[in-house]
Amino acid sequence: MTWRYPPPSYDHLLRLSDDIGLFEHADHAVPRLEHGYCVDDVARGLVVICREPEPSGALLQQAERYLAFIERAQRGDGMFHNRLGYDRTWLDEPASGDWWGRAAWAAGTAAVRSPMGDVRRRALACFERAARCRSRWPRSMAYAALGAAEVLSERPDHAGARWLLNDAATTVGRAGDDPQWPWPEPQLTYANALIPATMIAAGRYLGRPAALADGLLLLRWLLEQETHGGHLSCTPVGGRRPGERPPAFDQQPIEAATLAEACVSALDLAGGERWEAGLASAVDWFMGNNDTGVALYDPGTGGGYDGLTADGRNANQGAESTLAALATLQYARRLA
Repeated sequence: MTWRYPPPSYDHLLRLSDDIGLFEHADHAVPRLEHGYCVDDVARGLVVICREPEPSGALLQQAERYLAFIERAQRGDGMFHNRLGYDRTWLDEPASGDWWGRAAWAAGTAAVRSPMGDVRRRALACFERAARCRSRWPRSMAYAALGAAEVLSERPDHAGARWLLNDAATTVGRAGDDPQWPWPEPQLTYANALIPATMIAAGRYLGRPAALADGLLLLRWLLEQETHGGHLSCTPVGGRRPGERPPAFDQQPIEAATLAEACVSALDLAGGERWEAGLASAVDWFMGNNDTGVALYDPGTGGGYDGLTADGRNANQGAESTLAALATLQYARRLA
């Protein structure tokens, strides 16, 4: 069998990690210890390791550390701190921002996919505490919905997961009536494919055909909006409003990674070359088929670069970008 893409390398992920968690930032490929850790990235790291079909002993050990980090960040009511300084002091108060949603996603994923029984047990308890909370932010709820979908894939009657997914689908909204702008928000912002991914999950696990139809419609529309010159052209940091067309910069790896996530969900449920092509465009964006023509993944280090600029790329290889590249390369195995 010939592989179209390089396999994910976890060298840089392990380089960014220690016995506490995962450092957020890097200077090129060197971890910047002074910036500390955050639940956002540790949660992403736990998802990526739990999705690896043949994790090494080092990865399994790090998954246990990531879960322990998330457990320490969680308050009894289910909310999470996000930022931990290098001096092991929490720098914020527990709340329900994106980090809460990502922690719920990670806990739900580990509860189903980890090969370690103790990790699955602890992760499920962590998810169930998080599932009692809600956020007013659509993307935070959408991340949590991914965790609920993971739990429901194995426990279809899990009440906490069902209610969480139900409320997430309500929070992200419905497709609009304007065929030129059916998006349920006034502009595209970041991690946009989470919105249709939530709708697709609600259609799949809650038996809602209208939500599924909306999710597929919006994902198809988003792919059209983010395609330019035959390649993926991600929504930039500043967002994209009606009437604005690509390309624009700075483009972030998280956008390509969430698009890959949503396309795989659509491919699993509905099949079709459109979703396979969408997945391929997300992987290709990291490989250099993008608006600048430079790769956003370094196979030598295993790191992902921190963004695509008009002049090339941000040379730093931080945790978010590295995990976005690794997650997308994991899905690239579907394109063998």
